[in-house]
Amino acid sequence: MEKVVIALGGKSLQPKGNHPTAEEQLEVVKHTCEYLADISCDGYDIAIVHGNGPQVGDILLASEEANDVTPAMPFDVCGAMSQGYIGYHLQQALKYAMSVRGNNMPVITVATQVIVDRNDPAFSNPIKPIGASYTAEEAKEMQEKKGFPMREYGDRGYRRLVASPAPQRIVELDAIKAMWESKIVISCGGGGIPVVENMDGTLEGVEAVIDKDYAAELLAENLNADILLILTEVDHVALNWNTPNQENLSKMSLKEGARYIAEGQFQTGTMLPKVEAAMKFVRCYPNKKAIITSLDKAMDALKGQGGTTITFA
Repeated sequence: MEKVVIALGGKSLQPKGNHPTAEEQLEVVKHTCEYLADISCDGYDIAIVHGNGPQVGDILLASEEANDVTPAMPFDVCGAMSQGYIGYHLQQALKYAMSVRGNNMPVITVATQVIVDRNDPAFSNPIKPIGASYTAEEAKEMQEKKGFPMREYGDRGYRRLVASPAPQRIVELDAIKAMWESKIVISCGGGGIPVVENMDGTLEGVEAVIDKDYAAELLAENLNADILLILTEVDHVALNWNTPNQENLSKMSLKEGARYIAEGQFQTGTMLPKVEAAMKFVRCYPNKKAIITSLDKAMDALKGQGGTTITFA
């Protein structure tokens, strides 16, 4: 049985539009879990990492807006809260989807801390978008009143930016390893709760979001997974994206990937971290592979009939 670490984007866990209800999000999760259950029941041993950009932004916004009633939660706590409720939705929906396929494997979520370097240069250059999209006027007000760095994302509007340091070590790794022997484990949600390690060995949460694709790659390395499967909104990695000359890639070697990155083919914050994470996994395990594709093409891609497969050579 091949072991697959699956990285789910946060947007595949909620409907499009700002501030959906919990009930609306659960309906999307149920749809997503139909695909995940098909993968598991087709003979793959899966572990799940999910994004949380939209969700943690909404949690943070709600906390800050209620600050005159109850103290706002720090960012790392909001990340932990997102792990809990997204994990709960995934557990509930995936367990049901598995059961109707005759599979009663347990599904469990691990609140996961991931250690980052307190001196990571990412802390002085926030690039990770979180939360909902805003108009130019709303973004300007947030910058002026709250000091939030904001960036425009074309037709998507403006979004808040936070630091995105590189993951160094998964604190709960031993527990995840032990449970993956007999369960579907959901871990490193939102890239993990970012913490730094103090001189005395204590851990301290920091205001940041770890990219879930990098966290999924680190998990796949540490679990000795056979495949890193990164799911996104598009079926393939593409060159000359969204132009008349767009070229979808079915395969990409490390050498080709390095050349495309140097050419600026992949956008920071969207496809670039996915490609970099996939390449890092294959670089560590030359005989294994990473795949980037959409949720509905995942099964085909695992069988070599879709998506973009990243290989050593």
